[in-house]
Amino acid sequence: MYLGIDLGTSGVKTILLSEQGDILAKAHSALTVSRPEPLWSEQNPESWWQAACDTIEQLKKQYDLNGVKAIGLSGQMHGAVLLDEQTNILRPAILWNDGRSFAECDELERAQPELRQITGNIAMPGFTAPKLLWVYKHEPEIFKKVRHVLLPKDYLRFKLTGTFCSDCSDSSGTLWFDVKKRSWSNTAINNCNLQPSAMPDVYEGTQVAGRLLPEHAQHWGMSEVPVAAGAGDNAAGAIGVGAINAGDGILSLGTSGVIFIVDNEYRSNPEQGVHSFCHALPDKWHLMSVMLSAASCLDWLCHLTGAKDVASLISEAETIESQSNLYFLPYLSGERTPHNNPKASGVFFGMNANTQRPHLTRAVLEGIGYGMKDGLNALLQTGIQTQHLTLIGGGARSNLWRQLLANILGLPLKYSESSDVGPALGAARLAMLSLEPELSDEALQRICPPPEINAITTPEPDQMAAHADRYTKFKRLYDALKNEF
Repeated sequence: MYLGIDLGTSGVKTILLSEQGDILAKAHSALTVSRPEPLWSEQNPESWWQAACDTIEQLKKQYDLNGVKAIGLSGQMHGAVLLDEQTNILRPAILWNDGRSFAECDELERAQPELRQITGNIAMPGFTAPKLLWVYKHEPEIFKKVRHVLLPKDYLRFKLTGTFCSDCSDSSGTLWFDVKKRSWSNTAINNCNLQPSAMPDVYEGTQVAGRLLPEHAQHWGMSEVPVAAGAGDNAAGAIGVGAINAGDGILSLGTSGVIFIVDNEYRSNPEQGVHSFCHALPDKWHLMSVMLSAASCLDWLCHLTGAKDVASLISEAETIESQSNLYFLPYLSGERTPHNNPKASGVFFGMNANTQRPHLTRAVLEGIGYGMKDGLNALLQTGIQTQHLTLIGGGARSNLWRQLLANILGLPLKYSESSDVGPALGAARLAMLSLEPELSDEALQRICPPPEINAITTPEPDQMAAHADRYTKFKRLYDALKNEF
């Protein structure tokens, strides 16, 4: 058996995976986020550890954990955990969705003009480096004591193993990592007034990066098993749905919208807000477009119009045709790819006296699709290729939305009812891979199969052409309004 531990923002999820790759049991422990100031988002790392221990205790009540052979880790990316020389926590962890460091992003790019070229990414407040520069400027007494900087899941590894280690995929989201070379950039680290010694050792996600400490092994009835390096949440989620080969693509329809494509070579397009990261597998990379508001737009419309729930909204929309002049710009929280515009706003355009709630729903569904098309185009401009995308996330359950997206994106979309298993499965699979004597293609295919496909939605040529025209106007609307936001 194998443990996969995923540290999310809202909770820790841990699964127990059989030797055959079946999920035997799941456990979850909730977390809360602290927002003491506008734009701030923080958590106490000790609460992560307590939650992780809680999930393992839950699984211990169901199974004898003596059979566990290895542990894998996944987690929320970009967070900053600061430890002193005695490994004490210096302050609450600053999370991925913390927006306080926008001024420091500009400062980093001015100080190091080649930053985008080295890291493959534009400086954004979500990344780790500007957070540390903010602490340097605003909390100097704390900064002076910093001896170790860890990402969230790697704090759990420290508690489990006593080692300071990370993996290439998670480290790619710090703005201190040379993504092409898969190693730390000392220049980028020094620009934040840090020493390279503050960074953890970096491994590939499939490598062993420590062993379970004796006291934990004894308490949980386990051996001192290996702990794999693991992955950031998106890369681990991709491993969980078998996205391991060049061209494998995922479209995630959650609160935000993400398109993730695997490649065998390093590519980047930071000017359009494309994320260029190492994959969790050696010699593989991935590109991501990130849309800040996807399914959350439907939640917003549901509350705004008094609908029973999102499912009823979509059911209503299935009964009518789109209004040809009605558009929705889905920028309720600004936008990342391709605009990198935190000031972008949501807009309904073209309503008339006949516009009803179902028309608004259709416009929202289409607007999210056009936003995803923006992101896909930014990815394809790098030369990366994909022939289809696998849908995950709650929004993927809607037949209407799947067909709209296929028509807008011009790609077949695969959907599996069992695909939305989360990064915990990927973490457990990486634990399995860490014990393979050789990381062969056979081992990858055996341990990381894709889920069984329930439906493939193919584009309809006539609708593709109609949406291509509407997409052109969608882009013109953003260009016309961007200076007004």
